[in-house]
Amino acid sequence: MRPELRRLGQAASPVVIVDEFSGELDRILDIAEGLAPYPPHTNYYPGLRRIITLADDAADSYVQETCERAAQFIAGAFDLDRFTLLEASFSMVTTSPAKLTPPQRAPHFDTTDAKHLALLHYLRVPCGSGTAFYRQRSTGIEQVTDSNVELFVRTAKADAALLPADAGYIHGSDEHFEQIGAVEGVPDRLIVYQGSLLHSGIIPPDMSFSADPREGRLTANLFVRGN
Repeated sequence: MRPELRRLGQAASPVVIVDEFSGELDRILDIAEGLAPYPPHTNYYPGLRRIITLADDAADSYVQETCERAAQFIAGAFDLDRFTLLEASFSMVTTSPAKLTPPQRAPHFDTTDAKHLALLHYLRVPCGSGTAFYRQRSTGIEQVTDSNVELFVRTAKADAALLPADAGYIHGSDEHFEQIGAVEGVPDRLIVYQGSLLHSGIIPPDMSFSADPREGRLTANLFVRGN
């Protein structure tokens, strides 16, 4: 494993990057492919998400291994000695740019809880894919908290109404959001970041939006909270 710590934005928020994280990519791909087909996600995620449960023996073992391997990096970067797994899934971006809803065209946040972390394991990702982090231009918000969430949401809704109907996935900066950092998607790369940071997937417009995990953009998404 080859770790790197980056700090983004005015708050120098930590983002951990670990290359060659598992060393067992083919095994994990087999596990993910064996759970197909994935159901549509019911929230704003632009694609399919297969929640991993205790009954999914091989997948659940992978999740536990991921948490154990990531623990040292979480402790070092976020000063959290213990954490609780909230949810884990295999996910695929399958929504074409033309079919996005307005909220899906802009950066988002997962929670206002600074102890809530996202662990994103890139499994099968196209060249040019990844994850980007943002600042809302008009408010300066980079990290959404209980004290600024109403302002962020109100502003984001107003900005979304101004987007053209054919606006696709955000790429780089635009008139409403400034990109403050980006991580390239590399197979078997794990990144860890606070879910309260504004972020968005980097989705190349010409990539495959296949629902088949043997062909499409496949990641594992784990959410944990520090105790």
